[in-house]
Amino acid sequence: MTELPDAIRFDAAGLVPVVAQDAGDGTVLMLAWMNRAAVAETLATGRVCYWSRSRRALWRKGETSGHVQRLVEMRLDCDGDALLLLVEQTGPACHTGRRSCFYRAARDGAWPEIAAPLPPQKE
Repeated sequence: MTELPDAIRFDAAGLVPVVAQDAGDGTVLMLAWMNRAAVAETLATGRVCYWSRSRRALWRKGETSGHVQRLVEMRLDCDGDALLLLVEQTGPACHTGRRSCFYRAARDGAWPEIAAPLPPQKE
């Protein structure tokens, strides 16, 4: 698996954009970034790991929220400069508590919310 990241065209900052999509129903869940280490860890463990640009550190999805993403398949686009992750998502993908980070839509000159936060999960 160590050669798989070699096929990816990382940008000047060493990052590649990543779209996470629900493997079951096709919902686009979020956009994030990965560096070489995040790609390698995700492929090795099956648990999705991103690069946090704000914290400048690896970010293991769900490490604080419990809303883990399990990798089903990693796909590379035709130019080699973007990834699509098909995932099994536990709980909401968005830090706002919504299933998807894409919960606003351009309508009549505004960005209304088209999805409410999910109800809290009982343990």
